[in-house]
Amino acid sequence: MASSYGSLAKEAIVLLDRFRAGRQCLDDFMEEASKDLQNMDDLHQKFILDVVSGCIEQTKLLDVVVNVFYGQNGRCLSRGDRSQLVIICYLATFSLDDLGLQRFSNIIKSLDIKKMHTFLTFFFTNLTTWIQDEWNNIYEAAYVEKLWVGPLLRWRPEMDILLDQLAVKISHGTQVKKAHIKTTEPQEFSLTKPKPRPLPVPEVIPLQEKSKPVPDSTYKAPKEMQMIKEIKQKNLQKTEELLYEANMKQFRCVNPQKSEHTKRAMSQIKESLDSKLKFNSFHSSGNPSSNKTNSWPIKLNSAAILRQGALYDRQVEEELQRMERLVEGAREPSSFLQWQKEMRERDLQEELAKIERRHLEGRISYEEAAMARTRIMERNQKAVQLNKEERAQLMRSYAEKRMQEEKEIRDLVQQVAEGHKNSKAAKERIQKFKQSIVKEVSEQRQELLRQALEEAQAELSRKFEIIREIRAIQSLPHIRVRNFDDTETAGHELLGEMSLVELKERLALLGEAQQTEQQEKREHILEEKQNKKQLLLEQLDTIELHRRALAQAAAIRKEERKSRPFYRQAMTQDETVLALQKKLEEKQQERQRLKQTQSKEAKPSEPTAAHTVRNTGTHNKESLTDTSWEELELSFERHIQKDAPSVVSQTETLKT
Repeated sequence: MASSYGSLAKEAIVLLDRFRAGRQCLDDFMEEASKDLQNMDDLHQKFILDVVSGCIEQTKLLDVVVNVFYGQNGRCLSRGDRSQLVIICYLATFSLDDLGLQRFSNIIKSLDIKKMHTFLTFFFTNLTTWIQDEWNNIYEAAYVEKLWVGPLLRWRPEMDILLDQLAVKISHGTQVKKAHIKTTEPQEFSLTKPKPRPLPVPEVIPLQEKSKPVPDSTYKAPKEMQMIKEIKQKNLQKTEELLYEANMKQFRCVNPQKSEHTKRAMSQIKESLDSKLKFNSFHSSGNPSSNKTNSWPIKLNSAAILRQGALYDRQVEEELQRMERLVEGAREPSSFLQWQKEMRERDLQEELAKIERRHLEGRISYEEAAMARTRIMERNQKAVQLNKEERAQLMRSYAEKRMQEEKEIRDLVQQVAEGHKNSKAAKERIQKFKQSIVKEVSEQRQELLRQALEEAQAELSRKFEIIREIRAIQSLPHIRVRNFDDTETAGHELLGEMSLVELKERLALLGEAQQTEQQEKREHILEEKQNKKQLLLEQLDTIELHRRALAQAAAIRKEERKSRPFYRQAMTQDETVLALQKKLEEKQQERQRLKQTQSKEAKPSEPTAAHTVRNTGTHNKESLTDTSWEELELSFERHIQKDAPSVVSQTETLKT
C-alpha cells in the first residue's frame, strides 16, 4: 500500500479542489465523495476522506502557513498548487506519526519535487518562530506545544535527511538537462528565391451562443444563514430572561414556604428540647465575661501547649540548679556575658553599616537604571515617529491603487449590465411558466397530505381503544390470601431455628446490650477529655506567667538600649557610607536635570514642573533616609530579643 500513497494523495488533491467552503456543507460533500469512491478499497477510501475532511476542518491552522508561503513565493506557484500544499502541510502536522517517514517520502516524491523541497524547507525553518506564535493566537500555547510543535521537532532529523535527498535529485535533474542541450551548427545560406505564399482561404466565423445570465443567488446571501442568525438571537434573549427570573425568584422546589401550623409545631418541639437541656439552672453562675484576661497572640493546640509548658518547667529547674550552685560557692559568669554583649554590639554595628552600604548601592544602581530607561525611551520615540511616517506613505499609495482598481471594476459592471437588459423579457416568460408548474404541484401535495392525515387519525383512534382495554384489565383487583403465625417456627428442624417473635426479642436484648456498652465508652471518653482540659489550663497559666516575666525583662532592656544612641553615630562615622550617600545625591541631581530637559522639550510652556519635581525628590530622599534609620533600629531590636528567654534575671525567675 506504501507505493500507492502517491496516487491516493493526488486523488485527495483533486477532491479538495472541488470543495467550495461558502456554498457547500462538509457532510453533504463527504457523502457525495464517498459515493464517487465506492469502487476503491475501503482503506484507500478512508485515507482520502480523512485527509480531505481534516484539511477542511483545520483550515485556519493550515491557511496561516500556506498564505505566507504564497506571499513569498507567489511568482513561482499557481493557484492550482494550493490544495497540494494544504494536504502536504496537513499530513506533516497531523498524520506524520500514523503514516511514517517512508510513506510520507513516497507522497512527496510523487509530486513536484522542487516545490515540495521549497515548501518543507520554509515550513520547518519557521515552525518555532512566527508559525507557533500564530497558532498560539488560535489555540492555547500548551495545547499547540504538546500536540503539534513537539512531535514535529522530534521528526526534524529525519526531515533534514529527506530534504537533502530531494536537493540531490533536483541537482541531478538540472545536470541532465544541461547535458542534453544541443549545440548550434552553422549551415550555408540557401540563396534560391522562395515561392510566394498563397493567400489562405478565409474560415467561416461560427455564431456564438448567448451567454447564460448570472443567477441572483450569486450576489445574495442564503436565506438559511439569516434564519439561523435570527433563531440564535431569539434563543439568546430567551435564555437571558430565564436567567434573570432564576436569579430574582426563589427556587420553589428547594426552599418551599412552610404553613403556619408547621411553624407552630416546630417552635413547640424546639422549646421542649431546650427545656430538657436545663438540668441545674438554679445553680448557674451566669454567662462568662467577654473580656478575656488571656489574649493569646497565636492560638495554640494541645501539643504546643504541653511542649511550651515542659520548656518553661525545664528552664525553672535549670535556674534553681544555678541558684544551688551559687549558694554552694560557684562563680557568676557576668564578666564573660558583659564581654560577649560588647562583642555582639560591635558585630551588630558592622552589620548595620554593611546593610546601609548595600542599601545605598542599590539606590545608586536604581538611579542609573532610571537614567538608562529615559535614554532608551527617547530613542524608541524617534524610531516610532519614523515608522509612522513610512506607514502613512504606504497607506496613501495603497489607497490610490485601490481607487484605480475600483474604477476598473465599476466600468466592467456597467458593461455587463447592458447585456443583462436584453434577457429580461425571456426571464419573465420562464418565471410565469415555473409559477404555473409550482401551483399544480402544490395542489397535488395538499391532496396527498389530507389523505395521510385521515389515515393517521384512524390509526391513532385504534391505538387509543387498545390502551383503554388494557387499562380496564389492569384495574381489576387481585385477591391475595395471607395466613402467617409469628409464634411458629418454619419447621426446617435446624439447631438454631426460632420463630419471628423470638427473633425480635433476642434482637431487642442485643440492641440494649450494645447501647449500654456505648454509653460506658462515652462516659470514659468524656472523663479523659475533662482531665486533659484541666491539664491544658494549668499549663496555660504557667505559660502566661513566664511570658509576662519575659515581656518585663524585654521592656527593661529596651529602655536601656534607648539611653545609648551610639548606633547612629557609628553609622554616620563610616567613610564608605558617606561616600556612597554623596554619590547617590549626585546621581539624583543628574536624573533631575535629565527630567528637566525632557519636560522642557515636551512642554516648554510649563517651567514650574521641574521645580516641583526637585522639591518632591528632596522630600522623598529625606523620608527614605528616615525610614532606613527606623528599619535599622527595628532590626537591631529583633536581634536583641532573640536571646530574651536566656537572660531573665534571678529575681524575675523566682517570682514566677
